[in-house]
Amino acid sequence: MALALSYLLSFLLLVLLLPYSTIAQTSKNQSLGSSLTAQNKDTYWVSPSGDFAFGFQQIGKGGYLLAIWFNKIPEKTIVWSANGDNLVPIGSKVELTKDGQFVLSDPTGKEIWKPGLVGTGVAYAAMLDSGNFVLASQDSGFLWESFDHPTDTILPTMTMNRGSKLVAHYSERNYSNGRFHFTLKMGGNLSLETRFFPLEFSSTGYWSSETEGSGFLVVFNQSGSIYLTARNGSILKTISSNAGPSQDFYQRAVMEYDGVFTHYVYPKGGTNTSNARSWPKAWSSLFRIPPNVCTITEEIGSGACGFNSYCKLRDNQRPECLCPYGYSFIDPDDVMKGCKQNFQPQSCDEANPETDQFDLIDMPNVNWPLFDYGHFQDQTEDWCRKACLDDCFCSVVIFGGGQCWKKKNPLSNGRKDQDPSVGGKALIKIRKYNSTLQCSRPGADSKNNDRSTLIIIVSVLLSSLVFLNLLFLFGFRFKYWKPNVLQQYPAMPGMNLRSFTYEELRKATDGFKEELGSGAFATVYKGVLQSEETYLVAVKRLNNRVREGDLEFNAEVSAIGRTNHRNLVQLLGFCNEGQHRLLVYEFMSNGSLASFLFGDSQPNWYQRIQIALGTARGISYLHEECSSQIIHCDIKPQNILLDDSFTARISDFGLAKLLKLDQTRTTTGIRGTKGYVAPEWFRNMHVTVKMDVYSFGILLLELICCRKNFDVKEQEDLIILADWAYDCFKDMKLELLVANDEEAIHDMKRVEKYVMIAIWCIQEDPSLRPTMKKVVQMMEGAVEVSVPPGPSSFISSI
Repeated sequence: MALALSYLLSFLLLVLLLPYSTIAQTSKNQSLGSSLTAQNKDTYWVSPSGDFAFGFQQIGKGGYLLAIWFNKIPEKTIVWSANGDNLVPIGSKVELTKDGQFVLSDPTGKEIWKPGLVGTGVAYAAMLDSGNFVLASQDSGFLWESFDHPTDTILPTMTMNRGSKLVAHYSERNYSNGRFHFTLKMGGNLSLETRFFPLEFSSTGYWSSETEGSGFLVVFNQSGSIYLTARNGSILKTISSNAGPSQDFYQRAVMEYDGVFTHYVYPKGGTNTSNARSWPKAWSSLFRIPPNVCTITEEIGSGACGFNSYCKLRDNQRPECLCPYGYSFIDPDDVMKGCKQNFQPQSCDEANPETDQFDLIDMPNVNWPLFDYGHFQDQTEDWCRKACLDDCFCSVVIFGGGQCWKKKNPLSNGRKDQDPSVGGKALIKIRKYNSTLQCSRPGADSKNNDRSTLIIIVSVLLSSLVFLNLLFLFGFRFKYWKPNVLQQYPAMPGMNLRSFTYEELRKATDGFKEELGSGAFATVYKGVLQSEETYLVAVKRLNNRVREGDLEFNAEVSAIGRTNHRNLVQLLGFCNEGQHRLLVYEFMSNGSLASFLFGDSQPNWYQRIQIALGTARGISYLHEECSSQIIHCDIKPQNILLDDSFTARISDFGLAKLLKLDQTRTTTGIRGTKGYVAPEWFRNMHVTVKMDVYSFGILLLELICCRKNFDVKEQEDLIILADWAYDCFKDMKLELLVANDEEAIHDMKRVEKYVMIAIWCIQEDPSLRPTMKKVVQMMEGAVEVSVPPGPSSFISSI
């Protein structure tokens, strides 16, 4: 029995080892007839030491790359590839044929790549310990070698002759040719250049060895130095040195996809030298050129980053491509493709100039050099702002030193200067929120609340042709009535709100399965409404504290449903069936401001500015623009949601009226949350809109400082944010509030203004607080902000 078990174990071990014996094939020379096939696991030939491998690597979930890589480190870093622009599917094969040809072919036998051999008579292939893959003759002469045909990387012992180049990959995981190259020109000048992508020709040089006529050979020696020599071997320019000998470190120099030429080192395992032991077990950057790739300025082209984006240098001196306000990446997975506007550009129709529909947002130290179509000297910033707002072609105006430069799309050569002393700023033109949508007036015909009816009225005024009116109405509904999926459900008479049964919403939420959040009076679930297409919604299930009267509930829901503003979460429908009270809202993909603001990564200053302004506009709308005034009663980060473009959307507005009166005055429930509640709430004073103003003031301080209003982890004098903020303002030390925020530090004028606004909002005396309309005007710059008095007490609201 024991013998049988022994045989069985031996057999199983052999079966387990068989696949691996064919995956990592032996390091001896590969004879005629040898081949590798792309499989689920990397398949390769290794060098004698095992340091390098040649074979197939799967790239992400895509196809396979025939490549050379470092084989003894976890990263398996690729240093050469044959088919970067044409990944092959599983089952593809590279073969050294019996007649001495070396061919990569797909599973159908179609030839994908083969090297240009010098001579004939290939006898074997070999992966060498230097990282060089060779095809050799019987006398071991190299008929082809990868060192003569580099892609984006050079290794120790490699050289580059005149006319040789390294071409950057398109992106970190896309191995096709990209936008930059490192080349030793035929004239002897070593340079970094952009390319006329997707063509191979040079475009703009942004670094040069300045060795025209004398440069002859780029050498990467075994001691880790990279330098340019003259024809006689003398060193003309040292690019990188002191890396350490190759027996201690793996080394590579790469023309990176972002335009930076970088020399990397990685300590070898088992090395005993103290120098190598002190390095981390990872690729470390030893040297890079140029010092700031963001300074690329192209006469034709986009610059370091794509069109309509700008380049910012990270702390590690690598570039980061960003989009300005109002823009987003064309492809988030390919940030160098550039950015697009998230709004309809300004109309050039003189009858409808739309001047009042646009804002200019400050971006300090940001510029898009060249390609100005207007240049004005000895002007104020206000003059430049008006000049751009009045010009439908103007997308950005750069202001600095009394001068302004107008620019239009697409913007190129965008950069953020690292030195704040450079001064100047970009003023980005973006469309304001849609201010044309108003709340309904009491007693008005309910049809006036439907946007389609507005279009009918406009159409009737424009033309008496009934057909044209109907056609226009149909087109508007098709384009703008987003939740078409809701049309199958009955609507509240005269409203766009849909009436759902409890069973419909139970099915939509899969039995109330996925909880998005909960509070003292409701739980929110993710739902999917099914029709010709799926439509994500958030279903708020109110608990039994809600008043039971059908008429009162329907009336309050109707009032909430009539609101329509860019900075409010839209109510789509409701359920009022028996004891079940549910509200159906549009789904906000980026969650709450609380998660965004207090999460692991800090939102940038400009995002926080826009969220603050959007929130203020939404509250002002509830207070000022609806005849049936709505007081939110619970403004806080958890009730500010973010849509797919991170626009602030206020939720839970008007829900105070859906609760019993004796449940609206609580310090623990959803109505009136600790830290955000105005002092008068605790004194049983009459509730006014100034309560929301106080809550917004606290929220604004949180957005400025990127921290919670009450944090016991802070030092004793910093625990209460409002106290600390006022002390910093009084002592003229506002930089402490944004100490770790470079963008905010460069925008201290706005920081001071916003802190002053917040202090006005949190005055203990409600009569001293501004209205939300005035808050918006102060934030937009239409109204000056005076120096606020010191609030007499903050502690009462905690």
